[in-house]
Amino acid sequence: MLRRLYEWTMAKASDPRAEWWLAAFSFMESSFFPIPPHPLLGLMCLAEPKKAMRFALITTISSVLGGLFGYAIGFFVFEALGAQILDVLGLAQSFPKAACYLREFGVEIILIKGATPIPFKLLTITAGFIAMPLVPFILASMASRGFQFLLVGGLFRLFGAPIKRFIDKYLALVSAAFVVLVVGGFILAAYMSGAPGKTSAKCESPAAIGAPA
Repeated sequence: MLRRLYEWTMAKASDPRAEWWLAAFSFMESSFFPIPPHPLLGLMCLAEPKKAMRFALITTISSVLGGLFGYAIGFFVFEALGAQILDVLGLAQSFPKAACYLREFGVEIILIKGATPIPFKLLTITAGFIAMPLVPFILASMASRGFQFLLVGGLFRLFGAPIKRFIDKYLALVSAAFVVLVVGGFILAAYMSGAPGKTSAKCESPAAIGAPA
């Protein structure tokens, strides 16, 4: 079923309304849709490299707006809807850890997501559940989503279709370098505050999560 959904999503790259589909998938993926927008964005950039930055900007804005929708789900209707979404997507077991790390590190976790395979929807719904401050959440989401999507768009815009091979091979390495920088920054901050090990141990334990703040 997931494979058919993926193929259906990819077919939208040649649709006359491809930009609308890209926006829709980017919005939905940030809150409940299982297929990320990256493959569709890549196909559209490959077909029209001169519009790559436009496509990347559409993806970024739509993804951030979708993240706000995910936040609203977690904040207003977690028990009625959010928990069911996470369960269907196989993310329910990761929810307690996500809640713990978001409470402890907040913005840094959202930023790291931009360069890792952590499902963004897990963080947006969880951020709403714990009532993470909204402005930092929005700014971190913009940085996180923009880093990944605008990087792809910029590479296609500068180098055209041949850059696809480079992206396929090295984007993960660039993203990993970004993670090292960000993780290093907040680990250093944690050490300076005096209790990184305690935070990690607490978040890795199966302790129950509390009610939203």
